[in-house]
Amino acid sequence: MKNILIIICSALILSSCAWVKVTSQGESVRLVHAAKTIESCKKLGRVNAKVVSHVIFNRNADKVAEELADLARNEAALMRGDTIIPISEIVDGRRSFGVYQCFQQQPLEQK
Repeated sequence: MKNILIIICSALILSSCAWVKVTSQGESVRLVHAAKTIESCKKLGRVNAKVVSHVIFNRNADKVAEELADLARNEAALMRGDTIIPISEIVDGRRSFGVYQCFQQQPLEQK
């Protein structure tokens, strides 16, 4: 019984931890939900994000959504995107996002 309690407590603690961290580049990418927001933006592509959504029990849906968006922001930054929008529902810890460039890019510094 004691072992089961330890396992359950460990799972609760682990499921509340943030597994995904936004990179410094990803911090400059915004998440939007309204298609109207991206009407005048240039589409760069899409990213598919995946996180663990089940650890002994289903993880908090908001936490899973937040981590998926953080992963997508990181990937969008690598594509030189500045805006992402979800283009699918969350299924088994997976979600797709459209990546857009909505703001003027700063020129790369020459070294």
